[in-house]
Amino acid sequence: MNHDTVELLLTQPVPEAIDAQLVNAYRVHRLYQHDNPQQLLDEVGPRIRGVVTGGAKGLSNALMDQLPALQIIAISGIGTDAVDLRHAASRGIHVTTTPGVLTADVADMAMGLILSTLRRLGEGERLVRDGLWGTVNLPLARKVSGIALGIVGLGRVGKAIARRASAFDMRIAYNGRREQPGCGYRFEADLVALARSVDVLVVAASADGGQVLVTAEVLDALGPQGYLINVARGKLVDEQALVEALREQRIAGAGLDVFVDEPHVPPALLDLNQVSLQPHRGSATLQTRLEMGQMVVVNLAACFRGEVPPNRVIGL
Repeated sequence: MNHDTVELLLTQPVPEAIDAQLVNAYRVHRLYQHDNPQQLLDEVGPRIRGVVTGGAKGLSNALMDQLPALQIIAISGIGTDAVDLRHAASRGIHVTTTPGVLTADVADMAMGLILSTLRRLGEGERLVRDGLWGTVNLPLARKVSGIALGIVGLGRVGKAIARRASAFDMRIAYNGRREQPGCGYRFEADLVALARSVDVLVVAASADGGQVLVTAEVLDALGPQGYLINVARGKLVDEQALVEALREQRIAGAGLDVFVDEPHVPPALLDLNQVSLQPHRGSATLQTRLEMGQMVVVNLAACFRGEVPPNRVIGL
């Protein structure tokens, strides 16, 4: 097959080295750069055979339906919650992800948010930058080593967080769809009970089911000395309940890399000192994004050769 005839749609930027490979092999259209995205879709939509997107952005059914020749949705990430898998399957479209390569980065981000939030690193940096060191006394921080850590979702990322937490002498427990005997950590089937028993609750679960896991009840169980960390998906947490719990100091703080309606962050969170905020950067290192991008390239090439892409999502 002559790859020059294959046209791709990019919904967001990719690393330069990956971009160069795509441009060399395909005709690339950049939806994210276009002043009038609908005009671009009207023009090239019927010819698009592949879409490259991110896990959080995905591809809506409305957009998918404007691409009648679409053969593959190549996600640079592991989340498939922003793509309707059944709809894609009904049209015979492959959906691929990039499993494994971002695990370490997301786990590192979780640990970074734990350290930043409990040790109030953001407040300390702002104080130094504002020239207030020596004139303003910050509240004492929370010790990190030795805390009780609860992990929601003991998958690849959850296990990687647990391994890192063990080096900080943390006592680890987890909640998930099923118990994993032999993992070495305490299983708690009831998420409310888990929250009640830990100092920090880290959300690392898959969002493919789409349901809220951390409810107001869970936050109340975490309590005024407890902290919430989320490196999974914003929609797994009742965001309004979280804002209210933080405002009313019913929990001690939160470290968030993800939000319900990205890139929009609830304004109330911006004014709270006990909150560490990141712009969904869990896998945003050059090394990992290059690895993810290379997997996207491999998945695309296999599809256009008429093969089953190696990282096709199970069930399609």
